[in-house]
Amino acid sequence: VTGGAGFIGGNFILKQIHETQNEILNYDNLTYAGNTNTLREVENNKRYSFIKGNIADINLVWKTISDFMPDYIVNFAAESHVDRSIDGPMDFINTNIIGTAVLLESSKKYLTINSQLKESFKFLHVSTDEVYGSLGEEGFFVEDTPYDPSSPYSASKASSDHLVRAWNRTFQIPTLITNCSNNYGPYQFPEKLIPLIIINCINQKQLPVYG
Repeated sequence: VTGGAGFIGGNFILKQIHETQNEILNYDNLTYAGNTNTLREVENNKRYSFIKGNIADINLVWKTISDFMPDYIVNFAAESHVDRSIDGPMDFINTNIIGTAVLLESSKKYLTINSQLKESFKFLHVSTDEVYGSLGEEGFFVEDTPYDPSSPYSASKASSDHLVRAWNRTFQIPTLITNCSNNYGPYQFPEKLIPLIIINCINQKQLPVYG
């Protein structure tokens, strides 16, 4: 699991440890949004392990995959805030695009060496509804809505989605893509919409509403 110290990845790992017998390796760079406290209750579990690393580090990614020999790779790792992408787009390009390409190339190499895993292996790429752009006054997005990203963040995630599809079609890497929308819940970083609105309400501050 990449990005497992983040909000969604952390909750995913907790669910896996509590409800399955799966062994989980958490690969996370512990950037500003990473929170190891989320996983404190499982950090000593024998089915959980952690490696600090950047998904754009091809040597460490390959060593981690070849040592752990996963049945699945779940890619939550991403720079994920629109406003931050406007202030510093290159971090988003490096992590979301280059990092995804590194994971895909490492997966291709892994399956070339371990061809017997190709039928059961999955690369699950966790994306966002932001790749579809802005919704009009009415209607809704569906799976085949054309991509129309409008920020460096959404453009970087759209790019990574296209890479995942390309590695699936060109190299037959078994992949899945999910496009999440306004996730919320325990341990979410307070810059996100729902916790930000709640915190501002509690402190009687202005509510930032876009559109």
